[in-house]
Amino acid sequence: MRLHWIVAGVIAMAPLGAQGVSREAASRFAGHVLKSVEREYPNKLDHTMAGAGDVKGPRELHPSFYGCFDWHSCVHGHWMLVRLLRTHPDLPEAGGIRMALDQALAPERIKVEVDYFVDPVHRGFERTYGWAWLLKLAAELRAWDAPEAQRWADQLQPLTDAVAARFRAFLPKLSYPNRVGVHPNTAFSLGLALDYARAAKDAGLEALVVERARTYFGKDRKGPIAWEPGGEDFLSPCLEEAALMGKVLPAREFKPWVEGFLPGLLKTGTLAPAVVSDRSDPRIVHLDGLNLSRARCLHALAAGLGAKDPRSKALEKAAMEHAEAALPHVVSGNYEGDHWLATFAVLMLEERNKP
Repeated sequence: MRLHWIVAGVIAMAPLGAQGVSREAASRFAGHVLKSVEREYPNKLDHTMAGAGDVKGPRELHPSFYGCFDWHSCVHGHWMLVRLLRTHPDLPEAGGIRMALDQALAPERIKVEVDYFVDPVHRGFERTYGWAWLLKLAAELRAWDAPEAQRWADQLQPLTDAVAARFRAFLPKLSYPNRVGVHPNTAFSLGLALDYARAAKDAGLEALVVERARTYFGKDRKGPIAWEPGGEDFLSPCLEEAALMGKVLPAREFKPWVEGFLPGLLKTGTLAPAVVSDRSDPRIVHLDGLNLSRARCLHALAAGLGAKDPRSKALEKAAMEHAEAALPHVVSGNYEGDHWLATFAVLMLEERNKP
């Protein structure tokens, strides 16, 4: 199957083959994100100040991840660059990607990031969305056996350790999950943290994430997907929960769980893509991300049911409809969406191409 889409007025073909993202799309995404990770302003800081000495700019506060409008977007922009370099080592942008990673993951820069994280004043910084993306970046580097990737992973490790420690300390205190369609969504963060724990063979963190997921969501029934979306969602609360439980539960448990949680969706297989009315609005453009997130989750849900399940075909069709609604606008010329949507496109296409 081939997915037709338009980027910046250029008709492209994104073959959903072994690599997930076509070379042409990878080059366009990488070139755009390379500019964004170095762009300091405009910037939306999540920064608690304890005194006048804490009044600093993004680059001084976060020398590794100061671009892309905000810290978490810069982190997942670097994840995307690593992923594209790993799957397309011959990209024209390969040299630029390596230079960007050498700079961002330089030990002296990472030390500043670690110092920021361990300061008690900043204990809530990027909790837990940015934490999860940092671990996803670490997992991607560890999964790649190239010497340069292992070097970058080693340089990132002090920050990886600090973030993993934050997860271990915080999750037992989180009595109730956040069931929202934006950054605090607990299911999405747990999914990325679980990816890291399994890649890093961190059995303790994996066990904690699995226990928390079962505790938070294991008894859920009849998820209110009809209430979605909210006007600025980029995540689907119900579908992110289902995608997480597909990672957590063995197949014999997942099917009855999801049949109880999303009975209407499984019966009809239909879900309309969100309508984006203004891509220059930084909140409304979230809905392009929602369409990509939904597509990823729908692919995961279909895979969880299995190819022989007749409901999978309808879910795959709904996933493709969501992807086709969003992919033409990943690079639209509006920085409000351009600084982050490519990551969600790559994440969705990679899910689509999992065996």
